[in-house]
Formats: sequence, C-alpha cells, structure tokens
Amino acid sequence: MKHVDSIINGRWVIPVADNDKQPSDTVLENHAIVINNGSILTVLPSDNAKQQFHSDSITQLDKHALIPGLVNSHTHAAMNLFRGIADDLPLMTWLNEHIWPAEQQWVDKEFIRDGSTLAIAEMLRGGTTCFNDMYFYPDVTAKVAVESGIRCCVGLLMLDFPTVWAKNANEYLSKGIAVHDEFKNESLISTAFAPHAPYTVSDEPLNKIRTFADEMDIPIHMHIHETEDEVTQAVNNSGKRPLQRLHELGLLTPRLLAVHMTQLTENEIALCSEQGVHIIHCPESNMKLASGFCPVSQLIAAGANIALGTDGAASNNDLDMFGEMRTAALIAKGVAKNASALPAAHALYCATMGGAKALGLDSNIGSLSAGKYADIAAVDLSDIETRPVFDPISHLVYCAGRHQVSDVWVNGKRVLNQRQLSTLDINTIQEKCTAWQQKMTGKENTN
Repeated sequence: MKHVDSIINGRWVIPVADNDKQPSDTVLENHAIVINNGSILTVLPSDNAKQQFHSDSITQLDKHALIPGLVNSHTHAAMNLFRGIADDLPLMTWLNEHIWPAEQQWVDKEFIRDGSTLAIAEMLRGGTTCFNDMYFYPDVTAKVAVESGIRCCVGLLMLDFPTVWAKNANEYLSKGIAVHDEFKNESLISTAFAPHAPYTVSDEPLNKIRTFADEMDIPIHMHIHETEDEVTQAVNNSGKRPLQRLHELGLLTPRLLAVHMTQLTENEIALCSEQGVHIIHCPESNMKLASGFCPVSQLIAAGANIALGTDGAASNNDLDMFGEMRTAALIAKGVAKNASALPAAHALYCATMGGAKALGLDSNIGSLSAGKYADIAAVDLSDIETRPVFDPISHLVYCAGRHQVSDVWVNGKRVLNQRQLSTLDINTIQEKCTAWQQKMTGKENTN
C-alpha cells in the first residue's frame, strides 16, 4: 500500500468537467480524493482507496458533496469594510458621491489588510478557494492571502488619475510590475493587469498594458460595458462603443477578462467569442446597481467562456458564490425565456472551471482531477433545507447555502475544519471590524 498525505471520503464527489463544450454533470458516489504533496493523486471509489492507500489523515464525510474550490473571478476584497455604506443607488452616483470619497478618506495599508482579511474569512467559509482581486495595495492583499492560505490573483491597478496607490500611469505600471516580480514564485499568488474601466483609463496606458501583458504572459482584468450610460457616454465622447475602442487597441484577446458586460449587441457577442474574451458575470451586483443583464445564454451559444464573480461587498453585499450560482442560473433562464438556459451543472462549471480558465489557472485548479492542486470544498447536504437529495448538483446550485460548507482545503491544507477557520482568528477580525466602523462613523460604542 502506498502512503499518502491525506484521503478525503465523500458521499458524492463532483469532479466538474475540464471541457466547457459540454460541462459534466458527473456525480461519483462513495468516492475518495487521494492527496499527496498538495495535489490530487487520484479520485477513485472509497473501497478501492482503502485497498491501495494508507494515510495518517483520513476524513470521512458521509453526508457531503466534495466539489472543486469555488473561484470568485471578480471582487474588490478590502471593500468588505464598506459593506452597506451606500445602498440602493445607481452605479455612477454610488461611485462618485459615496465610494470614491470614502476611499480617499479611509483607504491605507491598514484598511487593505483588515478589509482583505475580513473578505478572505468570508470567502473561505463559503467554499471559495481562489479569488481575482482589483484594488489598491495589491501587495498587501497578496501577503494576507498567503498568510491565510487562499489562492489569489491580484490586480495590478491602473487609472488615469492619482490615488493613494499611485500618482500617474507610469507609477501604476512600475508598482504593478514590482508586485508581479515580488510574488512570481509564490504558488498561491498570480497577477493580472487591472485597468479599471474604459472610461477611467486612456489609450496610452492601455497600449502599454497590452505590451507588458504579452511579455509577462498574464491576463488583463477590466470592467467593460457595465451600464448603458457608460456606453452612451463613450459614443458621445468618441463616436465609438468601448468594445470597439478596445478591439482597435488590440485588447480583445484570450488575455482579457471582461467584467459585467451587460450591454452587448449580437455583433459584440460574436466578436468576443471569436477573440476568446472571457466574460466575468456578476449577476447580483448588476441587479443591485440596476446595471442590466449579461446575455449569458447567447454568449455560451456563441462559444464564450463564462466565469462568475461577486464584485465587492460594497455593491453586492456579500461574497457568496453559492448565491451567485443560483442567481446566474435563474437570471439566464428569465432573460433567455428558456428554462434550459444555464443548467445547474453549467452554473457550477462557471463558478469553478470557468473562473480557473479565465485566470489561466485551469491546468492547476477548477476541477477535481489528478495532478491538479487539492483545492476542495465539502458541502453538507444533510440539512433539512437540502433533503431529499435526488441530484446533488441541482441542490448545490438551487437550494444549498454557504453555511453548509463544512470543510475547505487549499493545496491539500485544511483551512476550514468543521466550520472553524484554521489560519485566521475570527475574534480578532470582528474586533478590527468594530474598530473600523467606530472610526468611520465617529461612534465610539458601535457594536
């Protein structure tokens, strides 16, 4: 018998397909995931695992579905500290009159560290093992991610105007490249250039980003066609829709992670598919800000890869990928007027392999496959809210909640153990949150 680091036995193992052409609805009953050196060695029936392997760490989860760790493909982690400060407003009012002023007043390295820690705790407890971030001080977020044991793609931010992170385009670029170099050998951290949006980044910096992204072989992560007003303003100012401008700049490639994409023509859908652009769908944020609906069904039919993101907790107001899967599936059906649009198995694919593929990490994460990192979430389906279990994939998307995530592994390391975080102190996080709330409101006795 071969000795291995750990064996996880589940009532169901849902590996998720590696191929987006026909996302798998495979469910393996009474199977084991065998882990060695942080990676999945094999997935096989539990009885066979007992005969072939032994380990000092064997976990028996007889009521659980084991799934790939969820990939939150778009968020602004530290904005968790702004949760609920400016609700029920349209995007530009929300940004210009509330969020950007708050950022100017409060954001510093301490804010980023405490906000990112809060976000990571929330994500790990919800089964997310990888997130794609876009915010200030990406080096701080990357350090917190490493300390917490979560996988993270940090955004190398770019804006035309000065912020607490950089004064001009050249400084944004040089600081971003320095962050990339600092973490390029850290297995939990990857990077992506993160120009905020077409309306906040001009042509010259975008040209530089395209060149450096090609040289460094990393993605480009950008809000695009988020609202009707954004597109209208672009046409009024330049005579071009944002996607047309980005295409002319050579940015519509498989490197591009286009976030939101609620305002698309049929020609733009075809163009994005032809160019291999990845679509990052944030359904709950889009609804809350009344931004519109991403035409997911049409994009899938055209062959585009869809990933899911929560956006930041200031506009969602949570980082719940189970909620995003459910909302994405339901909205797709309503928009397409087709109950078969975005079936449960494909929604789960978007939240796992779809995100991994967008981030260029699909050879390492996104499915429970031999050779990939052991990024795994265990979901207890024995709750009254998820009984009986005729189809565990359907339950994961349509009725399970993040509170049913009991255990999480990243690189084979158990970072959530029976709902208890292994790498973060909840009491300390709560104390920090209280302190920030008191600081921002000026109320010393807020609980």
